[in-house]
Amino acid sequence: MFNFVVKFNLLLMRFGVVIFPGSNCDQDLIYVLENIYNQEVIRLWHKDTHLQGCDFILLPGGFSFGDYLRSGAIASFSPIMNSIIDFANNGGFVLGICNGFQILCESGLLPGTLLHNKTHKFICKNVFLSTQTNNSCITNKIDLNNPLCVPIAHAEGRFFADKKTLNKINDNDQVLFRYSDESGNISSETNLNGAVENIAGVCNINRNVFGM
Repeated sequence: MFNFVVKFNLLLMRFGVVIFPGSNCDQDLIYVLENIYNQEVIRLWHKDTHLQGCDFILLPGGFSFGDYLRSGAIASFSPIMNSIIDFANNGGFVLGICNGFQILCESGLLPGTLLHNKTHKFICKNVFLSTQTNNSCITNKIDLNNPLCVPIAHAEGRFFADKKTLNKINDNDQVLFRYSDESGNISSETNLNGAVENIAGVCNINRNVFGM
Protein backbone atom coordinates (compact mmCIF):
# COMPACT_ATOMS: atom_id res chain seq x y z
CA MET A 1 0.00 0.00 0.00
CA PHE A 2 3.01 2.27 0.11
CA ASN A 3 3.88 2.01 -3.58
CA PHE A 4 3.11 5.73 -3.86
CA VAL A 5 6.55 6.38 -2.35
CA VAL A 6 8.10 4.84 -5.47
CA LYS A 7 6.03 7.20 -7.63
CA PHE A 8 7.93 10.12 -6.15
CA ASN A 9 11.34 8.45 -6.58
CA LEU A 10 11.86 8.24 -2.82
CA LEU A 11 12.23 12.00 -2.51
CA LEU A 12 11.80 13.18 1.04
CA MET A 13 8.16 14.02 1.63
CA ARG A 14 6.14 15.16 4.59
CA PHE A 15 3.38 12.67 5.40
CA GLY A 16 0.55 13.56 7.76
CA VAL A 17 -1.08 10.76 9.73
CA VAL A 18 -4.43 11.82 11.17
CA ILE A 19 -5.28 10.45 14.61
CA PHE A 20 -8.91 10.29 15.72
CA PRO A 21 -10.23 9.10 19.10
CA GLY A 22 -10.34 5.33 18.50
CA SER A 23 -7.69 5.15 15.77
CA ASN A 24 -5.55 2.08 16.40
CA CYS A 25 -3.46 1.61 13.26
CA ASP A 26 -1.84 5.05 13.24
CA GLN A 27 1.40 3.79 14.81
CA ASP A 28 1.71 1.11 12.13
CA LEU A 29 1.61 3.77 9.41
CA ILE A 30 4.03 6.01 11.28
CA TYR A 31 6.49 3.15 11.83
CA VAL A 32 6.55 2.12 8.16
CA LEU A 33 6.91 5.66 6.87
CA GLU A 34 9.60 6.67 9.35
CA ASN A 35 11.59 3.44 9.70
CA ILE A 36 11.13 1.65 6.38
CA TYR A 37 10.88 4.59 3.98
CA ASN A 38 12.77 7.19 6.02
CA GLN A 39 10.11 9.81 5.44
CA GLU A 40 9.11 12.74 7.64
CA VAL A 41 5.84 12.13 9.47
CA ILE A 42 3.62 14.73 11.12
CA ARG A 43 1.11 13.45 13.65
CA LEU A 44 -2.15 15.33 13.08
CA TRP A 45 -4.79 15.36 15.82
CA HIS A 46 -8.40 15.38 14.63
CA LYS A 47 -9.00 18.79 16.23
CA ASP A 48 -6.15 20.39 14.27
CA THR A 49 -7.06 22.68 11.41
CA HIS A 50 -3.62 23.13 9.86
CA LEU A 51 -1.96 20.38 7.81
CA GLN A 52 1.53 21.75 8.54
CA GLY A 53 2.74 21.62 4.96
CA CYS A 54 2.16 17.90 4.48
CA ASP A 55 2.47 16.50 0.96
CA PHE A 56 0.39 13.38 1.57
CA ILE A 57 -2.34 12.77 4.17
CA LEU A 58 -3.17 9.31 5.53
CA LEU A 59 -6.24 8.30 7.53
CA PRO A 60 -5.55 5.07 9.46
CA GLY A 61 -7.76 2.19 10.52
CA GLY A 62 -9.47 1.75 13.84
CA PHE A 63 -12.79 2.66 15.37
CA SER A 64 -13.03 6.46 15.27
CA PHE A 65 -15.45 7.69 17.92
CA GLY A 66 -16.35 4.07 18.69
CA ASP A 67 -18.03 3.59 15.29
CA TYR A 68 -21.22 5.16 16.67
CA LEU A 69 -23.90 6.08 14.10
CA ARG A 70 -22.04 4.72 11.08
CA SER A 71 -18.34 3.98 10.91
CA GLY A 72 -16.55 7.19 10.00
CA ALA A 73 -19.69 9.35 10.22
CA ILE A 74 -18.72 11.34 13.31
CA ALA A 75 -15.06 11.58 12.31
CA SER A 76 -16.09 13.16 9.00
CA PHE A 77 -17.16 16.23 11.00
CA SER A 78 -13.84 16.59 12.85
CA PRO A 79 -12.25 20.03 12.36
CA ILE A 80 -9.30 18.62 10.43
CA MET A 81 -11.57 17.18 7.73
CA ASN A 82 -12.41 20.65 6.39
CA SER A 83 -8.71 21.19 5.78
CA ILE A 84 -8.32 17.73 4.23
CA ILE A 85 -11.28 18.30 1.90
CA ASP A 86 -9.76 21.60 0.74
CA PHE A 87 -6.36 19.91 0.38
CA ALA A 88 -7.83 17.10 -1.74
CA ASN A 89 -9.93 19.45 -3.86
CA ASN A 90 -6.72 21.32 -4.68
CA GLY A 91 -4.99 18.13 -5.84
CA GLY A 92 -3.41 16.97 -2.59
CA PHE A 93 -2.92 13.24 -2.09
CA VAL A 94 -5.04 11.46 0.53
CA LEU A 95 -5.20 7.75 1.41
CA GLY A 96 -7.72 6.17 3.77
CA ILE A 97 -7.25 2.61 5.01
CA CYS A 98 -10.12 0.67 6.59
CA ASN A 99 -11.74 3.20 8.96
CA GLY A 100 -9.96 5.90 6.96
CA PHE A 101 -11.72 4.62 3.83
CA GLN A 102 -15.05 4.88 5.66
CA ILE A 103 -14.27 8.46 6.72
CA LEU A 104 -13.40 9.50 3.17
CA CYS A 105 -16.67 8.06 1.87
CA GLU A 106 -18.63 9.80 4.63
CA SER A 107 -16.84 13.06 3.77
CA GLY A 108 -17.79 12.80 0.11
CA LEU A 109 -14.17 12.58 -1.04
CA LEU A 110 -14.72 9.07 -2.36
CA PRO A 111 -17.79 7.58 -4.07
CA GLY A 112 -19.94 4.92 -2.46
CA THR A 113 -20.17 3.84 1.15
CA LEU A 114 -19.13 0.97 3.44
CA LEU A 115 -21.88 -1.21 4.91
CA HIS A 116 -21.97 -4.01 7.47
CA ASN A 117 -20.44 -7.25 6.20
CA LYS A 118 -23.00 -9.60 4.68
CA THR A 119 -22.42 -12.03 7.58
CA HIS A 120 -22.88 -9.24 10.16
CA LYS A 121 -19.67 -10.54 11.71
CA PHE A 122 -16.23 -9.02 12.17
CA ILE A 123 -13.78 -10.51 9.65
CA CYS A 124 -10.09 -10.74 10.45
CA LYS A 125 -7.96 -12.80 8.08
CA ASN A 126 -5.59 -12.66 5.14
CA VAL A 127 -7.20 -12.25 1.72
CA PHE A 128 -6.09 -11.81 -1.87
CA LEU A 129 -6.64 -8.61 -3.80
CA SER A 130 -6.44 -8.34 -7.56
CA THR A 131 -5.12 -4.94 -8.64
CA GLN A 132 -7.38 -3.52 -11.33
CA THR A 133 -5.37 -0.60 -12.69
CA ASN A 134 -1.89 0.86 -12.78
CA ASN A 135 -3.37 4.30 -13.38
CA SER A 136 -2.80 5.65 -9.86
CA CYS A 137 0.22 6.61 -7.81
CA ILE A 138 -0.47 3.83 -5.27
CA THR A 139 -0.84 1.05 -7.85
CA ASN A 140 1.42 2.12 -10.71
CA LYS A 141 4.20 -0.27 -9.69
CA ILE A 142 2.03 -3.31 -8.88
CA ASP A 143 1.99 -6.29 -11.23
CA LEU A 144 -1.62 -6.68 -12.35
CA ASN A 145 -1.05 -10.41 -12.79
CA ASN A 146 0.22 -10.95 -9.25
CA PRO A 147 -2.54 -10.72 -6.59
CA LEU A 148 -1.61 -9.19 -3.25
CA CYS A 149 -2.06 -11.10 0.00
CA VAL A 150 -3.12 -8.60 2.67
CA PRO A 151 -4.84 -8.74 6.07
CA ILE A 152 -8.35 -7.39 6.53
CA ALA A 153 -10.02 -6.60 9.85
CA HIS A 154 -13.43 -4.98 9.63
CA ALA A 155 -17.12 -5.30 10.45
CA GLU A 156 -18.26 -2.64 7.98
CA GLY A 157 -16.13 -3.26 4.91
CA ARG A 158 -18.82 -4.05 2.35
CA PHE A 159 -18.39 -1.46 -0.39
CA PHE A 160 -21.67 -0.34 -1.94
CA ALA A 161 -22.68 2.16 -4.60
CA ASP A 162 -25.88 2.60 -6.56
CA LYS A 163 -25.96 1.55 -10.21
CA LYS A 164 -25.34 5.04 -11.59
CA THR A 165 -22.36 5.61 -9.31
CA LEU A 166 -21.04 2.12 -9.97
CA ASN A 167 -21.20 2.63 -13.73
CA LYS A 168 -19.29 5.90 -13.35
CA ILE A 169 -16.63 4.28 -11.18
CA ASN A 170 -16.09 1.51 -13.72
CA ASP A 171 -16.18 3.79 -16.75
CA ASN A 172 -13.57 6.09 -15.22
CA ASP A 173 -11.22 3.27 -14.16
CA GLN A 174 -11.61 4.17 -10.48
CA VAL A 175 -11.60 0.63 -9.08
CA LEU A 176 -8.18 -0.08 -7.59
CA PHE A 177 -8.64 -3.53 -6.05
CA ARG A 178 -11.14 -6.40 -6.09
CA TYR A 179 -11.29 -9.40 -3.77
CA SER A 180 -9.95 -12.48 -5.59
CA ASP A 181 -8.25 -15.81 -5.04
CA GLU A 182 -4.49 -16.32 -5.20
CA SER A 183 -4.69 -16.76 -8.98
CA GLY A 184 -6.57 -13.50 -9.46
CA ASN A 185 -9.96 -15.09 -10.12
CA ILE A 186 -12.80 -12.80 -8.99
CA SER A 187 -15.97 -14.57 -7.86
CA SER A 188 -18.67 -14.64 -5.22
CA GLU A 189 -16.61 -17.25 -3.34
CA THR A 190 -13.76 -14.77 -2.89
CA ASN A 191 -16.08 -11.95 -1.81
CA LEU A 192 -15.97 -12.39 1.97
CA ASN A 193 -17.91 -9.28 2.97
CA GLY A 194 -20.42 -9.00 0.11
CA ALA A 195 -18.90 -5.91 -1.51
CA VAL A 196 -20.61 -4.92 -4.74
CA GLU A 197 -18.61 -6.36 -7.67
CA ASN A 198 -15.94 -7.54 -5.18
CA ILE A 199 -14.64 -3.96 -4.89
CA ALA A 200 -11.99 -3.54 -2.18
CA GLY A 201 -10.51 -0.18 -3.12
CA VAL A 202 -11.37 2.88 -5.19
CA CYS A 203 -10.05 6.33 -6.03
CA ASN A 204 -11.75 9.59 -6.88
CA ILE A 205 -12.17 10.80 -10.43
CA ASN A 206 -9.12 13.05 -10.15
CA ARG A 207 -7.00 10.11 -8.95
CA ASN A 208 -5.55 11.83 -5.90
CA VAL A 209 -7.81 10.38 -3.16
CA PHE A 210 -7.65 6.65 -2.45
CA GLY A 211 -9.47 4.20 -0.18
CA MET A 212 -8.89 0.53 0.52
